[in-house]
Amino acid sequence: MSLLLDQQFEARLPGLTTPIRIMTRYDAAAFTCRWTIRDKDPALKSLLREMQRANSSATATSAVLRLKEALASRGLLGRVGFA
Repeated sequence: MSLLLDQQFEARLPGLTTPIRIMTRYDAAAFTCRWTIRDKDPALKSLLREMQRANSSATATSAVLRLKEALASRGLLGRVGFA
């Protein structure tokens, strides 16, 4: 499921110079999985479970928004919206 252009965003992992563009909810889940493995943060693990169990677009959208908020709070959110 692709995100709308204004919902797409770039995310950074600590230590990486190149941002990763999140274009689909599957990109978001893969990024969250890698981030969870690196940081071992329980809040990220909870977010990853929510993304994996999302069974509706509303739940998936909510999880992606939580990912954006988590990235922004840690200063890892890059550009937002590509429209």
